[in-house]
Amino acid sequence: MYLLDTNILSELTKKLPNHHLMKRLGQVPGRHLFTSVICVMELRYGSSLRKDFEAFWQMIVSEIISRVQIVRVGYEEAVLAGDILGELKTGGNVIGIEDVLIGASALSHDFAVVTSNVRHFKRIQRLQIENWLVP
Repeated sequence: MYLLDTNILSELTKKLPNHHLMKRLGQVPGRHLFTSVICVMELRYGSSLRKDFEAFWQMIVSEIISRVQIVRVGYEEAVLAGDILGELKTGGNVIGIEDVLIGASALSHDFAVVTSNVRHFKRIQRLQIENWLVP
């Protein structure tokens, strides 16, 4: 099972998405693809900055979000995120709260995070990470 990060979902909005990503997505059953409600928030934010906001957002909803399952952040994920933040702060390896929540969600559900932001996510212990933009 895979949790797709915002940068992976954003890649799908391009006229010519990365061919390695498209090939890999074609190999994984849709029922194994998830994203975080945090990624939905980030996509909405990015869309809101565009002049074609409404049309772009509707494309994201119909072509991308509708094809993955959304993982919500609940109590378990919040507690785990707090633990992760504490570990990162203590070790001097702080990353953004959004990435911590996404990582905690993946750990809570035993998903691998699919991202091109390996540098940040590799700081979260025990997190499985894959970058589908490279072979």
